[in-house]
Amino acid sequence: MTEPGDVLAAARAASRERRWPDAVVAYRAVGSSPDLTADDHAARGDAAWWLGQVDDAIAAGSAAFSGYLSEGRTRPAAMAAVGVSVNYFLRGDAATGSGWVARAARLLADEPDCVEQGYLTYMLEVEGALDSPDRAAVVEAAWRVRELGRRHGDANLVAVSLLGEGRILLREGRVSDGMTLLDEAMTHVLAGEVLPDWAGNIYCHLMTACHELGDLRRARQWVEATTSWLATLPAAVLFTGICRVHRSQVLQETGHWTESEREAAQVCADLAGIACLTAAEGHYQLGELARLRGNLAGAEGAYQQAHGLGRSPQPGFALLRLVQGRIEAARASVRTALLAETTNRLVRARLLAAEAEISLAAGDLDSAGAAVAELADIAEHYASPAFTAAARQWGGALLLASGDVTAAVPLLHEACRDWHDLQAPYDCARVRVLLADACRRLGDADGADLELATAAEVFTRLGAAANDAAVATLRGVPPHPGGLTDREREVLTCLAAGRTNRQIAEALVISEKTVARHVSNIFTKLGVGSRTAAAAWEHRHGLRG
Repeated sequence: MTEPGDVLAAARAASRERRWPDAVVAYRAVGSSPDLTADDHAARGDAAWWLGQVDDAIAAGSAAFSGYLSEGRTRPAAMAAVGVSVNYFLRGDAATGSGWVARAARLLADEPDCVEQGYLTYMLEVEGALDSPDRAAVVEAAWRVRELGRRHGDANLVAVSLLGEGRILLREGRVSDGMTLLDEAMTHVLAGEVLPDWAGNIYCHLMTACHELGDLRRARQWVEATTSWLATLPAAVLFTGICRVHRSQVLQETGHWTESEREAAQVCADLAGIACLTAAEGHYQLGELARLRGNLAGAEGAYQQAHGLGRSPQPGFALLRLVQGRIEAARASVRTALLAETTNRLVRARLLAAEAEISLAAGDLDSAGAAVAELADIAEHYASPAFTAAARQWGGALLLASGDVTAAVPLLHEACRDWHDLQAPYDCARVRVLLADACRRLGDADGADLELATAAEVFTRLGAAANDAAVATLRGVPPHPGGLTDREREVLTCLAAGRTNRQIAEALVISEKTVARHVSNIFTKLGVGSRTAAAAWEHRHGLRG
C-alpha cells in the first residue's frame, strides 16, 4: 500500500523534473493533506497551468500566496500573486488581475532591490506597455529590468528585457536593431538558461513580431522552431494554442486553407476560458477563411465572436461587407477602424490595404491613393515584404483604375513576383487577375488568357468561390460547382457511386491518403459533414453528366 508521504514525494519529484501531467495526478492524490507546504501549492499551480487547468492553477496559486504570507515569506508571496494575476488577465478578467498585481506591488514596495521587483516591472512597464505611445519609457523600463537581472544573475529577466526592447524597436521601424535584440534573447533560450514558461513567452513574441511585420518567411521559420520546441515538453496548452494561431496564419497565406481552418478551430476549443485574446484570434482566423471561401454567414458569426472576446474584427469585417456588396458600410467600417488606430503603423498597414481595395471598388480614387501612399511609406520604413507586395498590388490597381495601363503593368508584375516569392498563392492569383485586365486593355489577349487560367487554377484549388466565379465569367467558361477542382469532382463522383476510399484510390490511381485529403476538402468546400450529404449534393448538381 502506498503511503501518503510517498505520494507527496512523488508529486514533488515530478514537479522538479517538469513532468507536469504526473505532478498534477500525484498532487490530486495527496488532496488537502496538512503536509502540503506553500511551495507545494505553488508547484501544483504551476503544473496545472501547463495543462491548461486554469481554475486549479488559480486555486493553488491563491493557496500558495496565503501560505507564503503566513510563513512571512514576502517575495515568494508576491510572485504567487503575479502568477494568479496572469491567469486572470489571460481570461480577460482585468479587474481581478489588477487586484492581484496590486497585492504583489504592495508586498514588494518596502523590499530591497530584488529579482521579484524586476518581474513585476517587466509585467507592468514592458510587456504590459508595448502598445503605449510612450515608447521611450518602455525602453527605459526594459533597461532597468536587464540591469537588475544582470546584478542578480537572473537570465530570465535579461532575456525578456532584450525581447521587450526589441519589440519596441521593431515598432519604431528599426527592424535590424530590433531583430538583433530578439536574436540575443533567443541565445539565452537556446543555451538552456531560461525557464520553460519564459522561453515560451519569448517564442510567442517572436512569432507575433514576424506576423506584425508582414515577414512571412521569418514567420514560417519561427512557427517551425516553436513547434519543435513544444515537442520537447510533456504539456504546454497555452503555448501550443498560441503557436497554432500563428501556424493557422502561415497556412492561410501559403494556400493550405483546410489545415489552417483545422488549426484555428482547435485553438478556439482548447483555449476557451483560458486565454481569451488567443481564442479571439482563432475566431478571427475562422472568419477570414470563411470569407475567402464565400461562407459569408459563417464569416460574420466568427468575426462577431472574435470581437466579443476583445479582438478587433477588422479589416476582415469591412472586407466582408465589400463581398456582400454593401460598399458604403464597408467604407464606413474600415475608416472607423483607421480613426481608432493612430499609433501602431503595423496594424494600420493591414487596414490601409483594405481601405485601398474598398475605395477602388467605390470608385473613390482619391481615398485609394491616400491609402496606397501611406501603405507604401510603412512598407518602406519597416522593410516589410508583405506590405511591399500589397502596396505594389493596390498601387497597380489604382493606376489601372486611373487609366494609366502602361505604368500599372510593371508595378503589378513586381507585386505578382513578390507574392510568388513569399509563397502566397491567393494574393498572387488576385494580382494575376489585375494583370489580365491590363493585358486586355493593351490588346494582349493571349497574355490575359494565361494570367486568368493560372489564377483560376489557384482559386479553384483553394475553394475561393467568389474569385473562382468572377474569373470564370471573365474567361467565358462555367465555374467549377462548389469550387471543386477537377480531381475533387472525380473523387466526389466515385464517392456518390458508393465507393470506399480504397476503391476510389484504385480507380483514380492515387493513394488512399490522397483520397482522404480530397474527401476532407470536399466536405469543407460543400459545407457537409458526411459522405451521404456529399453524395446528395453531387446528385443535385449532376456532376456525372
